[in-house]
Amino acid sequence: MRLFQIDAFADAPFKGNLRPFACSTPPASIEKWMQDVAAEMNLSETAFVRREDGDWSLRWFTPTVEIALCGHATLATAHALLEEGCWPRVTRGVSHEERRAHGESTRES
Repeated sequence: MRLFQIDAFADAPFKGNLRPFACSTPPASIEKWMQDVAAEMNLSETAFVRREDGDWSLRWFTPTVEIALCGHATLATAHALLEEGCWPRVTRGVSHEERRAHGESTRES
């Protein structure tokens, strides 16, 4: 399991809304394991992301229950996936990987 803690909506560490998320291949008793991790984090929400059939699966847990959605944790997860290179960067609807394949410059300003 890889565990990240992201300060959502912040431009510096220790500011904003702290949201942990785990990127993992969890054990068979997935719900109990995610609930145990969220309880251990003891923050308002913890997001869990994993690859399933070429797509991403995202779930959110408070220290006591699974919830339907958490915007801060979703954005924090997207940020971390982008920074870790797990999700392609997109510029004006075209990913950097697609631009490279066509020989275009991918220099960011």
